[in-house]
Amino acid sequence: MKVELVTNLKRQATKILADLHLSKEPVLITEHGQPSAYLVDVQDYEFMQRRLELLEGLSRGERAVLEGRTYSQSKAREKMSKWLK
Repeated sequence: MKVELVTNLKRQATKILADLHLSKEPVLITEHGQPSAYLVDVQDYEFMQRRLELLEGLSRGERAVLEGRTYSQSKAREKMSKWLK
């Protein structure tokens, strides 16, 4: 992973962004020697957001199963029949 100082980002933003788009490698921005932010390509960010949404959905489903909030296949089909017409 590439690391850049925030002052370099201020001075060379266009070059840093061009490198980011070419390499698709995230850039860690530091301030006063401490991590401050990550720069990531837009497509990579959107992909991560979609993946996070899917994982959250799976987690809700697992929680429902553990808590016994499930339906039999016939009951689920009955409940969904109004949408499946």
